[in-house]
Amino acid sequence: MSRTKSFLALDVGEKRIGVAVGDDMVRIAVPLDTIEVDGAELERIARLVIDENVDTVVVGYPRNQSGEPTLQTEYVENFARQLTDIAPKLVFQDESLTSVLAEQQLKKYGKPYTKGDIDAQAAALILTDFLEQR
Repeated sequence: MSRTKSFLALDVGEKRIGVAVGDDMVRIAVPLDTIEVDGAELERIARLVIDENVDTVVVGYPRNQSGEPTLQTEYVENFARQLTDIAPKLVFQDESLTSVLAEQQLKKYGKPYTKGDIDAQAAALILTDFLEQR
């Protein structure tokens, strides 16, 4: 029997990075945290990869409504290049509308939430999409 594979999803922004975790056995993505972009974000991601025994890092890939790359796409690609020494395996997953959907989900809970909560929930949606396509 093969080992359960663990995944870490990142919703990369210029101020914050939403983080979610999940595995291929339960196939449920869970919002984990938000990492502030302050120069120590790569160290924090590396620590999560180790602590969560991550097999694959899934990075949300932004595009515009027409499916074309944007300035944010370039930012995310450049950031992802820095993860190649940290991530055992790195893949991109379309993140279209995940932030909008994340905020809609959080509103349904009827509790206060922050932009960081939206980012972590968006990372969970990115990972859910990835797991469902596997």
